[in-house]
Amino acid sequence: MTLQVKQRIPLKIKRMGINGEGIGFYKKTLVFVPGALKGEEVFCQIVSVKRNFVEARLLTINKKSKFRVEPSCAIYEECGGCQLMHLRYDKQLEFKDDIIKQALTKFKPLGFENYEIRHTLGMEKPEYYRAKLQFQTRAFGGSVKAGLYAEGSHRLVSIDDCLVQDQVTQQIINRVVELLDKYKVPIYNERKIAGIRTVMVRKAEKTGQVQLIFVTSRDVRLNEVILDLVADFPQIKTVALNLNSSKTSDIYGDKTEILWGVDTISEEVLDYGFRLSPRAFYQLNPQQTQVLYGQAVAALDVSETDHVIDAYCGVGTIGFAFADKVASVRGMDIIPEAIADAKQNAKAMGFENTHYEAGKAEDIIPRWYREGYRADAIIVDPPRTGLDEKLLKTILNYQPEKMVYVSCNTSTLARDLVQLAKVYDVKYIQSVDMFPHTARTEAVVKLIRR
Repeated sequence: MTLQVKQRIPLKIKRMGINGEGIGFYKKTLVFVPGALKGEEVFCQIVSVKRNFVEARLLTINKKSKFRVEPSCAIYEECGGCQLMHLRYDKQLEFKDDIIKQALTKFKPLGFENYEIRHTLGMEKPEYYRAKLQFQTRAFGGSVKAGLYAEGSHRLVSIDDCLVQDQVTQQIINRVVELLDKYKVPIYNERKIAGIRTVMVRKAEKTGQVQLIFVTSRDVRLNEVILDLVADFPQIKTVALNLNSSKTSDIYGDKTEILWGVDTISEEVLDYGFRLSPRAFYQLNPQQTQVLYGQAVAALDVSETDHVIDAYCGVGTIGFAFADKVASVRGMDIIPEAIADAKQNAKAMGFENTHYEAGKAEDIIPRWYREGYRADAIIVDPPRTGLDEKLLKTILNYQPEKMVYVSCNTSTLARDLVQLAKVYDVKYIQSVDMFPHTARTEAVVKLIRR
């Protein structure tokens, strides 16, 4: 029997998929149902038919999971930023164990059946944890709104009270919206209007200091907005403007200018402090970053004679955890501002055994080796796309004895392990819940060269 769009069917949910959706079989056809939980019996409607599966919309739940909870967020289903708020938190952690296993089963790196998958480390209070927001801005009916796009669309969902967003950053973005409205600042429209398209707000957990970036497709006057903002929120230390006039989905353009305040804000992790410029990457969950970095330190298990490469180093945060324990740390990142921060941070901490360069790891590491540098250990913390293919080949070519892979995407992690497991033993994978109520997790992988 061929399933058709708009057809309504009963379904028993057998398991959860990597995006948090429920999965069942109807007459041997795989059916994906967002919002359904394992063990539930549901009635759903087909919304799309693919070659090997169909997607359906949840209509009614005839038998509920005992682990289903009522989401506290009024716009949970509309927003799409979170996928698991209807699942009890301890079961969310079990789900995150399982998505690692699912990814390994799909890609089948050598010996994956015997990998030690450690239980996901969760949060005691998994709310208001995001210390950074990037909200899109649009004008509707003459008034400005800020929020996120609904999943799979360019329809903006206005957000003024997010249950996973730090409350101070939420208050600031709400005030930003009021002021953009008040002073009639041009707001970007994908069809014809140039102006403010995105606002980034980041708060340092330890110091409470805040920085903002206004991303715009044209020059705009923000003097009055800034004066009112910093009067209302004295914790704001930096306001920057980023010019992005491209038609792509990239959030930022190349040029960032400080409009008001200092170049960086101060943050701390583990037992050291560092500075962050507006464009520099840092984990968005400061509480769990402490846990994540602690796991990375334990996994790499360095000695005082080791030379360490910190690929995708950002402002140097992970590498600094090793700098007083090893002979040297070298790092690189494609964002020049982050490298400038890394150098300043290392100097401020008194490290004389660190070296940082702006550029791609796959270009810089071979040059270092040609110049005679040899790494005993390497730590990689790539974006969601995983390791660059050239970097992967570089690692396999030089084969440092010890490696830690910090991943925010279980699928690209499992894909990369197919190659890495040919040279390295995977000792264990430790998941850390950096993103409660979402289907994402962060994993620390300990690898030792055979």
